[in-house]
Amino acid sequence: MIPILYLVLPILGSYAMLSIFFLRRPHLLHTTWAPAFPIRLAAHRGGSGELLENTMEAMKNSMAQRADILELDCQLTRDGVVVVSHDKNLSRQSGLNKDVDSLDFKELPLYKKELEIYFSPGHFAHGSDRHMIRLEDVFQEFPRMPVIVEIKEKNEELIHKVANLARSFDRSEITIWASEKNSVMKKCKAANPEMPMAFTILRSIWILLLYYLGLLPFVSIPEKFFFCFLPTIINRTYFPFSCGWMNKLSAVVTKWIIMRKSLIQHLQDRGVQVLFWCLNEESDFEVAFNLGANGVMTDFPTALRQYLDKKEDPRAPASSI
Repeated sequence: MIPILYLVLPILGSYAMLSIFFLRRPHLLHTTWAPAFPIRLAAHRGGSGELLENTMEAMKNSMAQRADILELDCQLTRDGVVVVSHDKNLSRQSGLNKDVDSLDFKELPLYKKELEIYFSPGHFAHGSDRHMIRLEDVFQEFPRMPVIVEIKEKNEELIHKVANLARSFDRSEITIWASEKNSVMKKCKAANPEMPMAFTILRSIWILLLYYLGLLPFVSIPEKFFFCFLPTIINRTYFPFSCGWMNKLSAVVTKWIIMRKSLIQHLQDRGVQVLFWCLNEESDFEVAFNLGANGVMTDFPTALRQYLDKKEDPRAPASSI
């Protein structure tokens, strides 16, 4: 037993030292590129805390706050139009209990006059613009604005139409594929490989596992964006489980696993931008940027803009929600 330990311990020690060395110096193993469009302020659902989600009015407000990127979800109507909508079923958004794909674009209902902000429970957004819009409308209105397009289901027609819209508007390099599912992301990448990818849930777990095993410096990373929830919002503004103790446990566990500056720095050194979502309070902005995040995804672009401006100029007024 002792002779085996004499052999194994030096090997493990050397491996650990080598892993740490390359974790801090990934440029020695990998070619890295500076981000084409650095992100500090990402507007979730177009900026859904200040005006009705995914409306043109909300997006124009986010643009006025100098958002760096818009985050949107897309669905496909019965007549094949790609529309900006978080939900497939329209009940929450409009009160009409029908799926988007059961209606033609012209039949889509108006949004409700107020919508609860998912990541700020008890707060509601209002707006004069209640119309659902096409992805094409977004690309026409904001031709050079980076956009995150999240695809929730393996709908090949939807995926190919999004891919072709990005090509036709000559904006593939600033339109980001996002999906929680590996199977969907594979379809997205095949449909338009020029569009950069964000990590899926499974890929995020895999990267964390490689990090803790010390293997992360030695594997390739094709993704350019790591969108991750901030663990400290669990059981405060984000409730992933219906059971209270599960939320408390997940908050403790994920905080220990995810909130690692060395991991964030390594990903950034590899050309991956790290954004935490969906943060709506200044204290959470502070936590995210203190961890070294590139940016924050928020429902309140005005609040985040005021925070960022205050960081650059301490004399600026404090933000409020």
